[in-house]
This record gives sequence, C-alpha cells and structure tokens, in this order.
Amino acid sequence: MRQEGVARQRLHVRGHGNRCRRSVGTAGRRLDRRGAVTVRTCAQQLLYEVHDPAGYVTPDAIADFSRARLDELGHDAVAVSDITGRPRPATLKVSVAYRAGYLGEGQISYAGAQAATRGQLALDVVAERLRRRGIAATDIRFELIGVGAVHRGAAPARGEPAEVRARVAGRTADRDQAEWIGHEVAALWLNGPAGGAGATTHVHEVIAVASVLLPRDRITTQITMMES
Repeated sequence: MRQEGVARQRLHVRGHGNRCRRSVGTAGRRLDRRGAVTVRTCAQQLLYEVHDPAGYVTPDAIADFSRARLDELGHDAVAVSDITGRPRPATLKVSVAYRAGYLGEGQISYAGAQAATRGQLALDVVAERLRRRGIAATDIRFELIGVGAVHRGAAPARGEPAEVRARVAGRTADRDQAEWIGHEVAALWLNGPAGGAGATTHVHEVIAVASVLLPRDRITTQITMMES
C-alpha cells in the first residue's frame, strides 16, 4: 500500500454516541488528501494499542469492545454499537520519575587495515581497566558501531570494514564512577591500539520513569490558572 499523501483521520462520536464520522479540518491535514472512514479504518482505530478488548482500563470506565459492531452507512460514515463498560477502576495509573544513577559513555574511532580487530582490542582493554579499577557498572555495553552495535553480534560478516567506532557505555550509582568509563576510553589515544582518534566522552544523570497504581481516594485534583 502506498503511504504518500495518506491523511490521518480523527474519529469522534456524534449524536447519541453511536455514529463515527471523519471530522472536518482536524489532524492537521487537508481533506483533499487521501483518507477514508470505513469499517476497516474504524476497527483499526478502535483497537489501536488495546491489549484486552474486553477490559480496556481508562480513568473513567473499563470499556468492553469485544462485541462491538461496526456498520458502514455510506461515504465516510460508520455506525458503532454494542460497546459496553464496567464502573471505573479503584486505582489510577501514575507515572513517577526517579533518579536512577548516571550514564557514562566513551567512544573512539579506528580506520584502515584491521580496523575491527583494533577496535575489539580497544574494548577488551577498557573492560579490563574498568574491572581493575572496581567500577560497578550495570547495563554496560561494549560495542563496535559499524560491525555489530545494532545486531549485537548477530549480523553476518561481509568483509573487513574500512572503519569502526568503539563505544563503551554503562550506568553507575554515582557520577565519579560514570566519568571513569569515558576516561578509560579517552586513554586509548595514547595507551591503546594504534590509530585511535576522535575520542569523545559524555556523562549525564539518568531520570527513569516507573508506572504505579495509586488508590483513587489518595489523589487530589487541582487546577491552577496563570497569566503571563
């Protein structure tokens, strides 16, 4: 199916909640572009990212789409019926941000003959140096960009690459240890395989997000309006 010029349609409910039509002038696309509201497109929109059609949890109700009926009425008009629901859940989903340590990273490039071999040796050297220094990193990765960074070693060999970029990245509990990851990669310039160049280092704090369920009665709703 060609995707050029396909309009993204926003579906909404009109009347008594049983009719689905293509809205006019919405979704930021002109209606003279391609697009259609049919039983097929409505079904795709109805079930988009729905893990359990019989129990789709929302803050206001638990919807049941498992017996939904879609009937095409005409051009860009579809009737929707037989959708039921249950009372709203006793809990609300809340996304909580929390500090999850620091990410330290270092990269360096190798080019020319046996670039991949020298790049792999560089990774081995850094791994040993970090071990001796006692750097307690989690989720640490040693990879060669241009060889197996995306496939993680599963890509088929296609000859010797002309250049690679060695990358080491890991998460630590404190910033000092994260900085040592980049320091050891930068040290390869003078104390590593021949021909390394273009070393870069980076450290930043990791702010992670966890989804939790809180009792509805523990949440207070407040609206604040401000004028600039």
